[in-house]
Amino acid sequence: MSNRARETIIECIRKAQYSGSNEEDIRQQALQTLVAVTKISPQNRNFVAQIDGAISLLLSLSKSHFPQDQIQILALSVLFNLSLNPNLKNSLARTELILHLNTLVLSSNDSIDSGKLAASLLCSLAMLDKNKAKFGVTGTVQVLVKAIAGPRRPASHHLLSSLAELVQFQGNCTLAVRAGAVQVLIAVAESADGEDLSGTSLVALGLIARFEEGLNELKRTDRIVVRMVGILKRGCMLSKDGASEILLRLFDESEECLRDAVALPELSSVLADVSVRCTGRARKKAGLLMNKVMVASV
Repeated sequence: MSNRARETIIECIRKAQYSGSNEEDIRQQALQTLVAVTKISPQNRNFVAQIDGAISLLLSLSKSHFPQDQIQILALSVLFNLSLNPNLKNSLARTELILHLNTLVLSSNDSIDSGKLAASLLCSLAMLDKNKAKFGVTGTVQVLVKAIAGPRRPASHHLLSSLAELVQFQGNCTLAVRAGAVQVLIAVAESADGEDLSGTSLVALGLIARFEEGLNELKRTDRIVVRMVGILKRGCMLSKDGASEILLRLFDESEECLRDAVALPELSSVLADVSVRCTGRARKKAGLLMNKVMVASV
């Protein structure tokens, strides 16, 4: 890292501390430069994080009372860039920041950019296993379920990805199930307004099904086998793979679900279609499902 880069970053942090309407442009320009330098260099990100008070300053600036304020968006952008460094994810996941991101995710008044950045930052921080429990304590799991259940938004994919990351921790899975995540995710998977959302929701649902509480909730869901077969018929590749994974877990753990599947006259043709037209894991899972159905039919 060059001395010039260090000096530039230090100067930008100093200018970002300016307050007052007459200095707003200076602060905005400083943040724009910080966004640029942290976007391209992991070393620059580390250096920003090492400057005393820099993270607290960025967090403070991200709490602008004016959602359309460019200062808020720029501060969130810098924080997101910093989170791309694996070694910074833990120190960035402060309770104060997580609670603020929760608020931004739920607020219908925030700009599209702020909402997407908040969801992206949540997802980035959630990728570190050490952070997963923190999000459970701060209520983020319930916030995500509530936001996903609402109207579709530009950040929906990031919200689903964040939930998928967090439910890999069993405590968060329990919180998600109690918040109604299973029904919410099934509803998204069955919706026709976004195949990428359907596939990601099924990934999250499959992760929830790894734990007993999630699997039990799936088994209690009305017409769950018929609904997953419906997704197999019309879903995208990722949706087919996710639905196949969920059916495999259901067949292994529930004789009733397996009987329901055997009783479906269309199931064999649907699985045969997946085996022929799909690739990789979906084809393999379709073959396993076909074997289970054939054995149960004897």
